[in-house]
Amino acid sequence: MKQFKVGYTTGVFDLFHVGHLNILKNAKEQCEYLIVGVSTDELVMEYKNKLPVISHADRMEIVEGIKYVDQVVPQFSRDKFFAWERLHFNVMFVGDDWKGNALFDEVEKKFNHVGVEVVYFPYTKNVSSTLVKERIKL
Repeated sequence: MKQFKVGYTTGVFDLFHVGHLNILKNAKEQCEYLIVGVSTDELVMEYKNKLPVISHADRMEIVEGIKYVDQVVPQFSRDKFFAWERLHFNVMFVGDDWKGNALFDEVEKKFNHVGVEVVYFPYTKNVSSTLVKERIKL
C-alpha cells in the first residue's frame, strides 16, 4: 500500500516536457489515486498574463493520456482549499520552486487544519515550457 490514498497536483502543462512527467510519476509513486488539475486558459491569462500555446482541451487530453494519472479536472481557480473541498484529497504534490511562496504558505496552514499534507518535489532543472519556447525561437 502506498503512503497516501488520494493525491492532487496542478499545472498548466503547456508544451508537455520531462519536468511535467517527473512530477506526475513521483506523485503516483506515493499515492493510490492521482487527480491532476489542469489550469484553464482564462486562469493562466489571469496570473501569467499570457495564453498557453496548447489549448486547455488539448492539455487536458494530453495529461489524461499519461499512465500515472487517474483523473483530470479543470483548474478554474488557484484556491487549492476550494479544490480540496470538491475533491477530498489527502496530499497535494507541488514543485519545490513554490516552497516559501506566500500562496503555498497559506495553503499549508489551511491544509494542516484538515489533515492534508503538502509534499514538495525537486524542480526539474533546465527544463520548463518557457525554456522550450525560447529554444524554438533560436
